[in-house]
Amino acid sequence: MKYPFLKKFGINSQNEGTYPAFQSSERKEYITSVSPIDDQNLAEVSLTQREEYDQIVKALRSSARKWRKVPAPQRGEIIRKYGIILRENKNDLGRLVSVEMGKSLQEGQGEVQEMIDICDFAVGLSRQLYGKTMASERPDHHLIERWHPLGVVGIISAFNFPVAVWSWNAMIALVCGNVTLWKPSEKVPLCALACLKLFQQVIDESNIDYPLFGLITGGKKVGEWMASDERIDLLSATGSTRMGKEVATAAGKRLGKTILELGGNNAIIITPSADLDQALTAAVFGAIGTAGQRCTTTRRLIIHHEIYDVFVEKLKHAYEQINIGNPLDPDVHMGPLIDEDAVNQYLNALDQIKNQGGTFIVEGGIVQDAESNLYVKPVIAEALPDADIVQTETFAPILYVMKYKTFEEALDIQNHVKQGLSSAIMTQHHPEAEKFISVEGSDCGIANINVGTSGAEIGGAFGGEKETGGGRESGSDSWKAYMRRQTITINYGDGIPLAQGIKFDL
Repeated sequence: MKYPFLKKFGINSQNEGTYPAFQSSERKEYITSVSPIDDQNLAEVSLTQREEYDQIVKALRSSARKWRKVPAPQRGEIIRKYGIILRENKNDLGRLVSVEMGKSLQEGQGEVQEMIDICDFAVGLSRQLYGKTMASERPDHHLIERWHPLGVVGIISAFNFPVAVWSWNAMIALVCGNVTLWKPSEKVPLCALACLKLFQQVIDESNIDYPLFGLITGGKKVGEWMASDERIDLLSATGSTRMGKEVATAAGKRLGKTILELGGNNAIIITPSADLDQALTAAVFGAIGTAGQRCTTTRRLIIHHEIYDVFVEKLKHAYEQINIGNPLDPDVHMGPLIDEDAVNQYLNALDQIKNQGGTFIVEGGIVQDAESNLYVKPVIAEALPDADIVQTETFAPILYVMKYKTFEEALDIQNHVKQGLSSAIMTQHHPEAEKFISVEGSDCGIANINVGTSGAEIGGAFGGEKETGGGRESGSDSWKAYMRRQTITINYGDGIPLAQGIKFDL
């Protein structure tokens, strides 16, 4: 095995991709995890069969009835212990993220830090699952609002954040009294195995004799099982808008609850008053971080015409400094795309830019003599805001630049896409900043001032509007999505007066 540290997580050349493990009469099939760094096989992982899936869901339904009775602060204590284990394994788990997904070491470490942060958040939340008391219109009555666990929370995560997004959902779901069923991307199954191996240590040390999580491995078919399964009380899905629509349709047929965190087509407005050095850093990291494979990646720069030429020159110079290569090298800025399909989408987008009248300011293409054919050059293209390719999210390091004259025009361009995840403005002009975050400003779920579109703290609810899905994960009061609300009326008097003054005498 090329990376001996994988054995630390119990990962061997061939691994069980289903947890808990049950006996199945169906023949085992395997997928191979391949590192985009050098196109080398890492390990094989078994695919979940339907019989196994049904057994796991049945076991989790039973576990949910036990876990919901555990007091929330005690649930928080389990998560606190997991946070400690993550701290102890941050370097190796972050390295695994980089090896299997291809993002830089810094980004891999940062993703594990997000896991640690959400554990801390969930521990605090364990003593803050507050309800409300309300005044009643009836004498000798009062109303209260209480929140209860849902049961089984399904999590479908994408390849680009193979551990963080799962933890956003799983830690909040667990502290709220739910158990979880995770389907990671089939492109990064080893990261999922490592996360659950570490969590199993906590479960074993805490003498919990029932599963708090399940793991299933597979592609679209497995996701369809979850979406249509009435035993899944909430399904949180992260991925493309196309995938989200399919999940929403299947879950909607059974009136199932969903949290959808889908595509982004994020823009930064750069105004005449902007600190251009600050704007440059935000734009470049936003565009090339994770090789453009973030849902919050900066895909459009909307630049005031008076500073357009100056800023584009700064961009060109910055792109000349970008170091593309093995993401395990600490001096590298950008690693590979995830697989050949991603490269083909990137190349197809370059063709469409040409066909739709775009002009390349920084040319693209595949990096020659790299460790695999998955390394590509980051692109800057001047394009029309309404061009079809600009309106489409391409999961690659392609940045479109365009001019604006009036602030209202900039906002119109910013909002004139189907996605509504992240947005930003670089300005030192207070009224512009305020208008950007007003009801007339950005229509995205995230709106930043003098901060780029990419990179979110776990304290704020994460998600977007329009074709981004409308769901929220992680911080703030997003925990409410993982629980059911109950309004309770208590009569402590002798009579039974009715609401709205209705009289009913027998």
